[in-house]
Amino acid sequence: MRRRTLTTATALAVLLSSAALAATPAAADTARTLPVKQTADIAVDGVHQRVFVSDPANGKIVVTDYAGTVVKQLTGLPGVVGLELSADSGTLYAAVRDADAIVAFDTATDTESARYAVGDSPLSVAVAGGKLWFGYGAAAEGNIGSVDFSGEQPVVTLAQEGNLWYLAPMLDAAPGSNTLIAGAIGQSPVGLASYDVSSGAPVRTAYSTDAGSNLGDLQVTPDGQDVIVASGAPYHHQVFKTSDLTADGSYASDAYPNSVAIAPDGAVAAGISGAYEPDVYVYKPGGTTSVREYDFPDTDTSVTGADELAAAGLAWAPDGSRLFAVTSNYSGVYSLRVLDAPTRAATAVTVTAPTTAPRAQKLTVKGKVTSKVALPAGAQLTVTRTDLENTSGKALAPVTVKADGTYSFTDTPTVGGKVKYTVKYAGDADHASGTGSDTVDVSRAKTTLTLNNNGKVYSYGADVKFTAHLGTTYKNRKVEIWADPFGSDKANKLVKSGTVNSSGNLSVTLDLKRDAKITAKFLGDARYAPRTVSSTVGAKVKVSTAVSRHYKTKYTWGHTYYYFKKTKNPLFTTTMTAYPNRKQRMEFEFYYAGKWYDLGSEYFGMTSAGVSAVELTGEHETGYRMRVRSSYINSSSGDTVNSTTHGSWKYFIFTS
Repeated sequence: MRRRTLTTATALAVLLSSAALAATPAAADTARTLPVKQTADIAVDGVHQRVFVSDPANGKIVVTDYAGTVVKQLTGLPGVVGLELSADSGTLYAAVRDADAIVAFDTATDTESARYAVGDSPLSVAVAGGKLWFGYGAAAEGNIGSVDFSGEQPVVTLAQEGNLWYLAPMLDAAPGSNTLIAGAIGQSPVGLASYDVSSGAPVRTAYSTDAGSNLGDLQVTPDGQDVIVASGAPYHHQVFKTSDLTADGSYASDAYPNSVAIAPDGAVAAGISGAYEPDVYVYKPGGTTSVREYDFPDTDTSVTGADELAAAGLAWAPDGSRLFAVTSNYSGVYSLRVLDAPTRAATAVTVTAPTTAPRAQKLTVKGKVTSKVALPAGAQLTVTRTDLENTSGKALAPVTVKADGTYSFTDTPTVGGKVKYTVKYAGDADHASGTGSDTVDVSRAKTTLTLNNNGKVYSYGADVKFTAHLGTTYKNRKVEIWADPFGSDKANKLVKSGTVNSSGNLSVTLDLKRDAKITAKFLGDARYAPRTVSSTVGAKVKVSTAVSRHYKTKYTWGHTYYYFKKTKNPLFTTTMTAYPNRKQRMEFEFYYAGKWYDLGSEYFGMTSAGVSAVELTGEHETGYRMRVRSSYINSSSGDTVNSTTHGSWKYFIFTS
């Protein structure tokens, strides 16, 4: 079993040493991933500010600092389980089950200092009566042994408890005590025994089977008077007198208790294995009601259910400033959680402000402060208002909490927009700090914002001037102009940002090669709300058609005609602004009796360079005036990035 408490003299030394080492105290609860597959025990060294976690599956002890950062891994320890610190925290003892040994480590260097061959499969270790005691033994061979360091050489003594234990028992003792407590794992009901070891040998003084079933952890109180037991059932933490193992109270928790830790001052942390209930219940020394509960979050998003506390996974820092908890999620990822100031009751602050409010008019903010421990009379809250003109927050007058925990205050916001009120209780010796906030949408006036050219269509590559006009505002006179060309390959882009001129205008000239949505934005200020206005403009494509294979041209009937022999197939080559998978529509007409008639149209693919060559085949009638043109038709030509554009007609005629 691990040593979590120290003698009074040692505890004082640890407190002084810890104060020198801790430049800044922990400010908030933290969690760090542990490189383990399994955990069995945890011990805390306050002198060197180190946390030790045993991993029997990997055969190692992980060493972290008080922040949970891994600083070393002690390997070569197959099946390592129970941990115990010497009274001066100078030595860590580890029960290495699969090596049939107790291994000692120098905590100043985290290196192995000794190894003691003991009985089969040691499980736990505890210091009592000047000796190191250990529970050991395979099935049907459970027993208790000891290591005596009083002579020139350590002496290992085995088989000191007869046939009471079926498996290796779990051990613990109070610092400096002559009483050793042993508990049976893996059986129901749990067997619990008390031994007087003052003579150097364990003399059983009491035995009980009232400690429930499925023992997960046990620990003796610092004064040696009681032992607290965490068994899977009953659903609370039982307390027994060490003198005769009669019941001496209990600590309320919930289903499946599996861990307990007691601080040197007597504060108790009672832990359970529960995915849907609080995991740890903290009691102040002598307290009968928990002052704080911890419900660990779900760190495995693939499975529903919060992280769970590991069996025997709790330990206090000797100065009581922190509680360390080993947890795991459903994917088998373990974490070391550092819980700051655990005996300070959690403080919840609620803040209720109006959803909306007019600017420059008084509003009322209400709330309540709740805690398991009543706040001191006259407790005050700090209030901070954050708005567009006070982005780092502006302190308002403190507010006093009423006897029932409620509070209220009034404020007149001069700034519109989102106004946030943050209310905080700083905490005290019995309470952790607590903070709450709420946001009010404070009204702002509307300004005018216009943008020209909406709905217009321009030639390809035209330089077009866009002008945004901003009306009355408070302080902000800046406008942004954004251009979003059609097509997924072009991003919306800020093309100009600046302060409008004395007329309220900001202009930008754009080279239009695609349809585009042009947007002007006013981001608002303390008294005027943001505004956005857009204009959608079109840009045509470039399109031309070249005619070839004719034998002559002639200007007649008001146009230039291309003449073809009826035995020759004309070739019409269209060049158009390129775009992936774009097609051009080619249409033909003939002239008869003073009117042009449709001869049909067809879409033709284009090369990546925007070229399409079409040969007109078949029998060619002579004497008819004909014409052809190529067009880009928005959507029908395969895309929508430009506006519909018709090329010029090309006129031709066939002769004999």
